Formats: sequence, C-alpha cells, structure tokens
Amino acid sequence: MRLGMFMMPLHPPHRLAFETYAEDLEKVVTADRLGFDEVWVGEHFSATTEPVVNAMMFLAAAIPVTKTIKLGTGVVNLPNHNPIIVAAEAAQFDHLAKGRFLFGIGPGGLASDFEVFNVQDPAEREHRMLEAYDVIRYIWDHDPPYDYEGRFYKVKITENIIPEMGIGYMGKPYQKGGPEVGLSVMSPFSGSAKRAAIKNWSPISANFVPQYIVASHWQKYLEGCAEAGIDAQGKRWRVSRNIVIADSDAEAEDLALDPKGSIYYYFEYVWRALVGAKFTIAMKPDPNVPDGDVTVEDIIRSLVLHGTRETVLEKLRTFRAAVGPFETLLLATMDGEGENGVRELKTMRELKEFVLPNLDRAGAHV
Repeated sequence: MRLGMFMMPLHPPHRLAFETYAEDLEKVVTADRLGFDEVWVGEHFSATTEPVVNAMMFLAAAIPVTKTIKLGTGVVNLPNHNPIIVAAEAAQFDHLAKGRFLFGIGPGGLASDFEVFNVQDPAEREHRMLEAYDVIRYIWDHDPPYDYEGRFYKVKITENIIPEMGIGYMGKPYQKGGPEVGLSVMSPFSGSAKRAAIKNWSPISANFVPQYIVASHWQKYLEGCAEAGIDAQGKRWRVSRNIVIADSDAEAEDLALDPKGSIYYYFEYVWRALVGAKFTIAMKPDPNVPDGDVTVEDIIRSLVLHGTRETVLEKLRTFRAAVGPFETLLLATMDGEGENGVRELKTMRELKEFVLPNLDRAGAHV
C-alpha cells in the first residue's frame, strides 16, 4: 500500500495566512523526508479558514525543497477557473516538477465559492467541470490551429500562428499523455466514482465520509469499470482518513476528542458547513439519525481511526476489508498549531514506519 497526505488545508480564523502557508509547506517537506509517496492540496477562494486559493501556486514552493514526493492538486475546482489558463498552468507545473505532478479536479465544494463565481446550480457545475476538462485535453492533444466551441468555453487560435517562432502554440505537459487525473468523490453511491472509471481517472474518497459511503464508491467504480470493459484495480483508488496514533488507546481517544484540538475543530467546522449546505448525508455515521441528534463526538468516534499503532493497524485492516481494495491511504492533515503538530508528526511516523509495512506483510496488498 502507498501512503500519502491530503491537506484541505484548514486553519482556525485567528491564524495568520503566512504562518499557515509556512506550516503546511514544512509538512510537505516532512512527508517527503519520511518517504510518503504523494500529497494532495486543496484550494478555495472565499474562506480565510482555507487560505490556499491556488494549489499549484502553493505546491510550486515545494518543488525545490522536496525530492521524490508527488505533488497533487486536491482539487482544482474547474467551474471556478478558465480552463485555457488551467491547461497552460498545469502543463507548466508538470515541467517544473519534472513529472511529479498529479492533476486532481472537481466541481467544487464550498457554497461561498459557488456564489462568487455564479455557479450555484449543481448540474451546471458538473457540466462545466466535464467541459473544462475536455478543453484542457483538447489543448494538450492538439497543435494549432485551435478551434473548439462548447456550451461554456471557446478556444480559438486560427489567425495568429507563426510556427517558426512558436507563436500560437500552447504548452504540453512533461508527462507523455499528461499527468494522472484524480477526481474527488464524497456523495453516497457517487456517480463521480463511476465516471472516474469510465474516463480512466483515479477516484479520491473524502476523509469526512463514513465507511458505508466509502464502500459505495468502490461499488460505483466497479460499475464504471464494467461499463468501460476494463479490469477494476484498487491501485487507482485513493481513500483519505483522519488518523490519530498515541501510546495508548485511551490517550488517542482523548486527543481525537479534545475540544481544543485540531481534529475536533476540523469536524465541527465541516459539519457546520454541511448543515448550512443541507448536505449532512455526506458525513452522518447513520443516515437515518436526525441532524439535531448528531454530535461532533459521534462523528469523530465513527470516522477517525485512533489508538495505538497496533490498534490502528487492526482498524485499518478491518476498514479496508469492509470498503474495498484501495491501494493508497491518504492521511488527512489538520492544523498544526501548538501540540497539534507534535501529535500529527507522531502519527505520520508510525504510519510510515510501522502500520503500512505490517499491513503489507499481512497480505493486504492488492
């Protein structure tokens, strides 16, 4: 099994942006040093608690200070962008990273972003995302003249082309065929998981969804593979989880449930955001329980894998057996202010040095 990180990133509103940027960059450097395989970084435009507005811009700072870790956008919310610009920036980033680039895309997930970009209709966002990706592929797969006209986007360079000067030509990625594409997946029985299979993309299951939803993602991925006539392989599937490893099970639970800790802050924040968006089904451990009866403590106990390294190993085995054969585990990272950073570093080390090696030795590798 491969090990990576998923960074929202999410920080309390009292923290200064330049401090959190430095903290998150150092976390990427640490993950590279520990031997993590990849990191995915999210982006949003209209929340100071989620201060990264351009994942590629942030990850560019990690290129010269890391060696092997792959750098992924987690994700570029395509309806919020001009796809011509995204195609050019992603191709450039792939060259700067010399192929250490993973291209995560999605329709977006923050209500205030939907409002500011006037993309509040879910069906339209989905169509915009798919067409935006078609535009990106069109640019990467063709030389001029360019003449593409879709429902939302238009690409045209037919007159100002000077081949011997390279004018009128748009850049291609470093990786032949383009970088691997990841698609964010969070809804129960998400059609996005099926679409990922059909389009040969990699589904990325969110960390804040319960076990039954993660399992439904594999079921939909299988449907897509069957429709596309391809073999279903867990190596294309990434699953993100919150994990807390401590010296005792009791200590780990105390850390996970600490009202002043970053885990508690994260789940309280996401739950309130989902309540506001009327989409609590994505997080509730039991979909039949009324929203008013759900507590943050209930959510944490259900969704966070916590305990000693031996306990987390067994919980991860059980979880993987229940949901399906994902081959990449993404540790969801939290705010690292104060003791939170020390706690998270211990979890990172234990996952890399003990949990995953023993998981593979037990025959869990698919």
